[in-house]
Amino acid sequence: MKTPIETEIKVRVGRAGNAGVAKARALLRRHGFKITAPRVFEQNLVLDDAKGTIRERGMLLRVRAAGSAITCTFKGPETPGRHKRREEREFRASDLESCVTVFAALGFREVFRYEKYRTEFARDDEPGIVTLDETPVGNFMELEGPSRWIDRTAKNLGFPREAYITDSYGTLYEDWCRLKGIEPGDMRLSALRTRPGKRGR
Repeated sequence: MKTPIETEIKVRVGRAGNAGVAKARALLRRHGFKITAPRVFEQNLVLDDAKGTIRERGMLLRVRAAGSAITCTFKGPETPGRHKRREEREFRASDLESCVTVFAALGFREVFRYEKYRTEFARDDEPGIVTLDETPVGNFMELEGPSRWIDRTAKNLGFPREAYITDSYGTLYEDWCRLKGIEPGDMRLSALRTRPGKRGR
């Protein structure tokens, strides 16, 4: 069976809050993209064992709640390159609490939670998608699809290769906390309103 591979990049389109969101939507519309999945609130629960084995091996185990849809995702180690490329396997679950309880019984508990609003866009008969993510650490577009499609679409939208981001939201959040002098915790949207936190780390 062929291994499913996820290939994607992020590009930053504005600071946290409304800045950049309207412009990003207008940019996508001008280039023929249409909404294929409306804006939805996401909770993403990253799971690991007590030793942090999954993260140490460069992998990810995540349970995502997006509206009523619950998705369990495994991602393998990244392949080096200008795009973020890794094995990805997903399946749907019917209940978030039950799903997390089963993983906990197997030794995998929540170690990090990040929240965002996501809107999904696509163009007719094209092999990739663009998502607009509103997060506490900024607003981003994710381009996911074949490598050539990503490069062609990014250039078409006005983003040079130097703008490509391959870091995870967890890493972007840690960098944001470091710059703010904040003790990292969970990346929640309440950070848009206030985030006093602790100094240092």
